[in-house]
Amino acid sequence: MAQRPPGSFSLRDRPYLIACAVGGVLLVVLAIVVVSFVGSSPATETGKAAPAVPHPAPPAVTIPPAALPADPTALPLSTTYTVINGAPLDLALEPTDGTVIHPQREIVVYATPGGPAIARLAPQQIGETWLPVIDKQPGWVEVLLPSRPNSSAGWVTDIALDRAVTPYLIRVHLRSLNMELFKGGQRLGSWTVGIGKESAPTPPGRTFLLGSFSDTAQRYSPVILPLGTHSPTLDSFGGGPGTVAIHTWPTANVFGTRSSDGCIRVPRDALNQLTQVPLGTLVLIDEN
Repeated sequence: MAQRPPGSFSLRDRPYLIACAVGGVLLVVLAIVVVSFVGSSPATETGKAAPAVPHPAPPAVTIPPAALPADPTALPLSTTYTVINGAPLDLALEPTDGTVIHPQREIVVYATPGGPAIARLAPQQIGETWLPVIDKQPGWVEVLLPSRPNSSAGWVTDIALDRAVTPYLIRVHLRSLNMELFKGGQRLGSWTVGIGKESAPTPPGRTFLLGSFSDTAQRYSPVILPLGTHSPTLDSFGGGPGTVAIHTWPTANVFGTRSSDGCIRVPRDALNQLTQVPLGTLVLIDEN
């Protein structure tokens, strides 16, 4: 029998070929239906941008206005000699970011942003007035005050102020009779110090370096560094208002003792370093 040429077929193969053709047509039709169905499904639509998600506008910043009193001169000046009634108390003991402010002119101090006026603050105290900033709100800053009661604070408007940042921090530990000086987070020194006796203790709390001066009427310290805090038991001492200060002492036997009237007595080398510290620098006095 002759062989068919490759690729050819005989008439006897026709039923099989017809069946194959019909089956192929059915498969094509089924594929078209499936593609049409899937293509019309919303879950697989492509080429369309995702709907925009609305973003609410940020809330407007409201700055409480300062209500200037009719007669600001009737307010007490906040100094180491005065008591400021109604001043909020700062009970924290944490360091700040080192920001300090200096009023360029006499300004008004408020109990809260936009709240009642409680005091005036002058550009000069014991030298220039530099106060640590302990809190901020839009248009306002809260600062420690040099007045009684201890830990007094107040809010001032964020105008007519000079700003600076001090990298220093002074820590005083009452229980361990120790003082540390830091700059930029690095400890520069640690000293054994003398503190207040039981009847006139050194008050704990967050205060600051208020001033620096020399007093020729005394010989125990070439420089005295008053702080923004006061003796809790003495209303006055040595002609002053009982302000706690840092100073040295002629004899070393006072260091490591509780023998002062509230002041912090430090060795001479400690005082030498402390006189380089800017006014307004934070002083943290704790019970450790």
